Amino acid sequence: MSAEYRKMILSGNEAVALGAWQAGCRFAAAYPGTPSSEILPALQQCRARLGGDLYAEWSVNEKVALEVAVGASLAGARSLVAMKHVGLNVAADPFFTLAYTGVEAGLVVVTADDPGMHSSQNEQDNRYYASHAHVPLLEPSDSQEACDFTRLAIEMSEACDLPVLLRLTTRVAHSRTVVEFEAAQSTRAPTGAPVNPAKYVMLPGYAKGRRATLEARIEAAGEWGLREDITREVAGEGPVGFIASGMGYQHVREVLPEAPVLKLGMPYPLPAERVREFAARLNRVIVVEELEPFLLERVLAAGLAVEGLPSELRVGELTPMRLAAGLAAMGVEVGERWHRSVAEPMGGLPPRPPVLCPGCAHRYVFTALARHKVFVAGDIGCYTLAALPPLCGMHTCLAMGAGISQAHGIAKAMEGKQSVVAVIGDSTFTHAGLPALLNAIYNHSNMTVLVLDNRSTAMTGGQDHPGTGLTLSGEASAPFDFAAVARAMGVESVHEAAVGDHAGIDEALARAIAFEGPSLVVVTGPCPLRYGALAAPYTVDPEECIACNECLRLGCPAISVPGDSDGKPAIDEALCTGCGLCAKTCPVGAISQREGGEAGG
Repeated sequence: MSAEYRKMILSGNEAVALGAWQAGCRFAAAYPGTPSSEILPALQQCRARLGGDLYAEWSVNEKVALEVAVGASLAGARSLVAMKHVGLNVAADPFFTLAYTGVEAGLVVVTADDPGMHSSQNEQDNRYYASHAHVPLLEPSDSQEACDFTRLAIEMSEACDLPVLLRLTTRVAHSRTVVEFEAAQSTRAPTGAPVNPAKYVMLPGYAKGRRATLEARIEAAGEWGLREDITREVAGEGPVGFIASGMGYQHVREVLPEAPVLKLGMPYPLPAERVREFAARLNRVIVVEELEPFLLERVLAAGLAVEGLPSELRVGELTPMRLAAGLAAMGVEVGERWHRSVAEPMGGLPPRPPVLCPGCAHRYVFTALARHKVFVAGDIGCYTLAALPPLCGMHTCLAMGAGISQAHGIAKAMEGKQSVVAVIGDSTFTHAGLPALLNAIYNHSNMTVLVLDNRSTAMTGGQDHPGTGLTLSGEASAPFDFAAVARAMGVESVHEAAVGDHAGIDEALARAIAFEGPSLVVVTGPCPLRYGALAAPYTVDPEECIACNECLRLGCPAISVPGDSDGKPAIDEALCTGCGLCAKTCPVGAISQREGGEAGG
């Protein structure tokens, strides 16, 4: 093999970054969200290891990320913007109009869907965004295609004057497969933004003209779907053929490796003639896809008599076992190895419900809120886990920034008869909390906003944001001051406390909740996963412990009851970060810091 070619084992996210580097991507923006969070850091690694000019940033939200990427494309820089599936909801406003304006340099929009809701509040199929906006859609099924399709998306975008939507799913984004690639990069450089109002100023008069050209542009994009490196047929034997895309293709190949399959790398626009030719040679054709019947609807609309999977397989992540069971129910012979129940549990495994991390001192605020007997409107982030036992301290979770808006609505509806607190994290506040807070201030709301500032976008991997004072590249930036901004916006009752100052937190909450009007409390304490242990670990003295279980009610994973302890808790020092909350909770002083201990890092 030539020295110009290399092989690496990469995740789908890393492969997207590599494909963008190969295409000469000069600009990338994102808001971190699982399963897409690793794409931008991987792009930074590509630049460091392979060279080239690239600017990448964490933007404050997905709408802004898309808009700045559009600006870079307008200036002639090949660009990428990445987000999880619900992020495209945030970016939908510019996304739809972007199909009208088109692009200058290639622009790929990566959406990472989350079938099975491994780390998401809903399960949506973003392929419908492509057809709704009239934007071409590519869907890789492994890391090699994630790399190749990203490069092709940039090229297609320029050729067709359209953004291209690249859809990953959790399994593709996080699985690691071999990628063979050429270690060469396109050298297209930015040329400067052109002055072209008829193309880029979407006044109704200009927008009508661009809408008229959209059908021709999406039709031209459809020609790309005929390429063998995007749509290919896998020859096989048997009475049943399959049309599949994305991870569905891999599952078909695993369950029925000898079956004929038409693999569609471009589900939209549908390469109808290729589908028609494939189906004409078979007596029975089944469409396999994850989540909604997106492909099925389009193949049926083309006048072909095909079948879809049972409707129950539209809910949750598709797996080989679930596919095999579904096909068996349709009368397809799938082989002896697949004839066991998909619901058969594995025995002997202890339950592992999600909980706040060991040493997360922010858990105290939920015990404090419980004492105030307030309704807690929540948001997206680690603190959402406080909704679960034993804390049971959060009562809603809808979308980024929605907790503040919901709290305002409750306060207006109840007219002072029910106290309500909106809990929101630092990154989420800069993402979507500011407009919601401004709305509450403007409309004279009587509610409290509690910002839990752990100096990290913690739940998606500890990425930086405006509050941390660092950019994606590590460059210093002025840290966002939550309290100062709230005062500048017109909040009169603003309070600050540190996580270890329980008396200060109690006083701040009491004053804020009692205040007539909008109020804000900022509780600051660094995420132990990112910044390391706070202090030496704590230990339980079994002689002093009365087994009251008050410490267990904190829900800290470092505290448990061993089987040989007479019901008395013990602390796993390997997990304990030394926050000290358990010691302050213990009514008899049975918990203390280990003597001579040192904090981990």
